[in-house]
Amino acid sequence: MIQKESRVKVADNSGARELLVIQVMGGSIRRYGSVGDITD
Repeated sequence: MIQKESRVKVADNSGARELLVIQVMGGSIRRYGSVGDITD
């Protein structure tokens, strides 16, 4: 599970190394996300 304010390692060629999850998108006020979900 990925929560708000989690730091995750990037697995693509964007040049970023680490991201901070600001908000999990979709549905009504979701608290958790998983791999492949869109975050803001």
